[in-house]
Amino acid sequence: MEWTHLIVLALIQGLTEFLPVSSSAHLILPSQLFGWPDQGLAFDVAVHVGTLAAVVLYFRTQLREVAVGWTRQLTGHGSSPESRLGWSVIAATLPILVVGGLLANWIELTMRSMTVIALTTIIFGLLLWWADRLGKRSREMPQIDLRAALLIGLAQVIALVPGTSRSGITLTAGLLLGFTRQASARFSFLLSIPLIAAAGVFKGVELWQTGGVDGWRDPLLGAMISFVTALVCIKAFLALLDRIGMLPFVIYRLVLGGLLLLVL
Repeated sequence: MEWTHLIVLALIQGLTEFLPVSSSAHLILPSQLFGWPDQGLAFDVAVHVGTLAAVVLYFRTQLREVAVGWTRQLTGHGSSPESRLGWSVIAATLPILVVGGLLANWIELTMRSMTVIALTTIIFGLLLWWADRLGKRSREMPQIDLRAALLIGLAQVIALVPGTSRSGITLTAGLLLGFTRQASARFSFLLSIPLIAAAGVFKGVELWQTGGVDGWRDPLLGAMISFVTALVCIKAFLALLDRIGMLPFVIYRLVLGGLLLLVL
C-alpha cells in the first residue's frame, strides 16, 4: 500500500469505529471517490485488531468485573450487576450475529453503493438527533435489563447496512429507551467488543483460505495507527459527550450525505 492510503485508512478505522458516523461507509468511500485500490483482507484484519485492542484496554477494569461476576453466577453464587451486564451484552449481540451470518453475502453484493451510504448517512443521522432531543436520559447502565438489551441488539442489526453506523444506531436505541448518553455510549462500546472480534475472526479465516499475508509491514503499521487513534477517540468521546451531545455528529452526517448526493 502507498503510505498515504495506509495512514488515511487506519486513521479512518480508528476514528469512526466508535463514533456515530459509520466506519464501514468511510472505508468504502476512498475507493469509490478517489479510485484507491482495495486495501486487502490482511489490512482489514489488522485495523480491526487495533480497534479491538483499544476498546478492551480502555474498558479492561469493567470487563474483568463482568467476567468475574458472570463466572460466579455460573458457579452458583447468584447474580450481580456485573453478571447481569454480561448477559445483556450477550443478548444484544445475538441478533446481529444470526442475521449477519444469514445475510452478510447478500448485503455485501447489493448494498455497498454510494447511493445507499448517502441515504442511510442522512436518515439515521436525523434519527439520532431526534432520539437525543426526545430521550428522557434518566436511566443508567445498571438498568439495562435483558429486554432493553434485546431491543438495542435488534436495532444494531440495521447497522449491517453500510452508512447506518453501529455505534450510531445503538446510541439511538439507548437514548430512545431513556438511557443517559454515557450509559448508551458505554453499552455501545461494550457491544463492539464481541462484534469486532467476530469480524476479525471471520476475515482472518477468509485470509487464511486465500493464502495468508504477503508482508507484515502494512498490517502491523495499520494496527498500531488504528489502536492509538481509537484509544484517543474513545477517551475524547466519553469526556465530551455530555457537553456537546449528538448534534455535531448529526451535522457531519447531513453534510457528508449531502455531498455524496451532489457527487452522484
